[in-house]
Amino acid sequence: MAKYNYWLTQEGLTLLEGWARDGLTNGQIAHNMGIDEATFYRYQKRFCEMRKAIKKGKEVVDYEVENALLKRALGYEFQETKTKTTINGIETTIITKHIPPDTGAAAFWLKNRRPDKWRDRPEPEGDAALLKKAKELLEDIDSVVDKETEKIPDEL
Repeated sequence: MAKYNYWLTQEGLTLLEGWARDGLTNGQIAHNMGIDEATFYRYQKRFCEMRKAIKKGKEVVDYEVENALLKRALGYEFQETKTKTTINGIETTIITKHIPPDTGAAAFWLKNRRPDKWRDRPEPEGDAALLKKAKELLEDIDSVVDKETEKIPDEL
């Protein structure tokens, strides 16, 4: 049996997609498959199922999760269809439901997308601000030393 047969099964494709989603490189995925990286590329050219699984793991899932998080953060509406069998036949009812914005999802989104405005802890001051404070402290120390020096008699 050829090595690629397993990787064309649902279990094999799920593993490939999961490894790609976990951030493994093509070389690492090939290693996990027990094949050379060149063979890995040949498999991807030959078997579109493998190529699609790896691509989905690497790209699409990130966008799907990002879109779902944004949708949840903003709130959304959807239609639910209910079907009921009655004496007169089948009765279908369409109900529009509203899911309100989720503050947790919104906070998570903002903290990651706009950390300059939404982080929990303020960012430590930059080097320029620290240098300015250090300079001010040194000037204060100099002025205190100058005042104390004035009090010392010249005779010493």
